[in-house]
Amino acid sequence: MFSLSYFLQQSMNGVILGCIYALLALGMTVVYGILRLINFAHGALITLGAFFIYFVFFRLGFPFVASVFLVLGFGGLMGLVLDFVAYRKLRGGPEVALLITSLGFYTFIENFTKLLVSPQPYAFKTPAFLATLYRTPFLTFRTVDIFIILSSLLIMVAFHLFVKRTKMGIAMRATAENLEVANLMGIEVNRVISVAFILGSAIAAFTGFLWGAKYGQISYDMGFLTGVKAFVAVVVGGVGSIPGAMLGGFVLGLAEVLSIAFLPTRFAEYRDGIVFAILILVLLVRPSGIMGMREEVRV
Repeated sequence: MFSLSYFLQQSMNGVILGCIYALLALGMTVVYGILRLINFAHGALITLGAFFIYFVFFRLGFPFVASVFLVLGFGGLMGLVLDFVAYRKLRGGPEVALLITSLGFYTFIENFTKLLVSPQPYAFKTPAFLATLYRTPFLTFRTVDIFIILSSLLIMVAFHLFVKRTKMGIAMRATAENLEVANLMGIEVNRVISVAFILGSAIAAFTGFLWGAKYGQISYDMGFLTGVKAFVAVVVGGVGSIPGAMLGGFVLGLAEVLSIAFLPTRFAEYRDGIVFAILILVLLVRPSGIMGMREEVRV
């Protein structure tokens, strides 16, 4: 029989995993909302961010705060380069061309990272000040768990305010609504798209650090499945909806962890299958996602 403390512990683990999925889903949903692009290369930025902070913080000995800002800047720069090199010339062309390009760039970055570092996974040691263990009657957690939850919530709130309250955020929403009309209204569409890539990529790179600090291991191929699950979170929450993407991330994280915790042990290897089963179920019941709006067809 499962105890209350076991349920609370697994729920907390699910929330932490959900935070990671939600952060990744944020960047993906903004880019998808504007370009209708499933950006597979977004997953590669998790890998790059994780290895970047590994070398800057652990190998070169930079202060932690400086390392965090550096990884955010590195992620943003990579997003800008990705937009400029991979996608800008293809805008206005078939959507499938963007999709294939994103898959190609993911494969290139993954193989380049494999060549540069190693095919073997790296042990990622949690910084000492984030490794303190706390025990309560119901929960056992480390400082890094609280750090992941608080930093994720802070980023989500800041991103929400940015999109709702700033001129660039409003321009971003207008471009996502109708790119051609936004262009006619004088909005610098290329600039807006670049900002979307920079913000989403910076968050993805930071998420790479959170993943390594929580699970203690990073590898050259860690980004693919994680990125795909983040996109599943986008679809589950509602494509184009920022709150929906965050909600989808939490739903996915909780479902993945709780299904492993409460189903018989032999089902543990099917955790990825459970995630995609949830996607199919949501699409059957509500095709536009939990918080998505049905798009009107104009004739």
